[in-house]
Amino acid sequence: MSDMLLSNLQTARWPKIKAPRAAGFVMLAGLAICVMIGPDLVGQDPAKQSLLSPQERPSAEHLLGTDHLGRDMAARLLSGAQLSLSLALLSVLTAGIPGTAIGVLSAWYGGWVDRGLGAFADAVLALPGLLLVLMLAAIAPGSWWALYAGISLTLWVEYYRYSRQRARIVLSSPAVEASRLLGLPVRLILLRHLVPEIGPGLMTVAAFGAATAVTAVAALGFVSVGVRPPTAEWGVMMTELLPYWREAPFLILQPVACLVITVLALHLCVGGLHKR
Repeated sequence: MSDMLLSNLQTARWPKIKAPRAAGFVMLAGLAICVMIGPDLVGQDPAKQSLLSPQERPSAEHLLGTDHLGRDMAARLLSGAQLSLSLALLSVLTAGIPGTAIGVLSAWYGGWVDRGLGAFADAVLALPGLLLVLMLAAIAPGSWWALYAGISLTLWVEYYRYSRQRARIVLSSPAVEASRLLGLPVRLILLRHLVPEIGPGLMTVAAFGAATAVTAVAALGFVSVGVRPPTAEWGVMMTELLPYWREAPFLILQPVACLVITVLALHLCVGGLHKR
């Protein structure tokens, strides 16, 4: 018996994580650790100015140097990471949960419910997301909640469309039809048949959504539409440091590198599992 079990274990096809996805998780874990414990290790106020020491090179006191106003770059980058990642996580959660629920509801009931929700989603898509964010930013200039609300109201449609499409396929399968005929509770049908099918795809949509949110926050900050100085945000930092790129190019490269690493890590994480 034990020999048969050992043979089965040796010949089993175990799923393993692809190297790019593992690299993405490691990068995200590193970013999360930096955001949580980095400010305490740096020990600098991101808003404190020192006009006597502008554009300093990296040193023991300032690990990544100082900007044109003498503010510590490491502290400002970590503060910008906290803002960008917090907005991305909040946007993904508040867009993903209702978007998925509405998509499953649309697929479950069909008929006029499906048509009505589909028309509403199409109406939201007809309004460009950037225009929606600009409208909210005009109502509350320099406010982080305007960015968050605009991004969330744009992202939920992606969750709706994916969950509706997958749920329609799963709910029309023979297994689900048999479960309905047996009178199984709706909660059990959803947990047993639907969640395992749409869960991995939703994680992919969430990763892309988080990357989109981080990029949108930085892009809007760069064009002075999102949060404004002296808030430490990567896009705002790029705008402030751009006039000094000839004198200190290493400064503007730092927020650019942070943005690239974060987006790259989120994109790498969407790689699926494969079997040997």
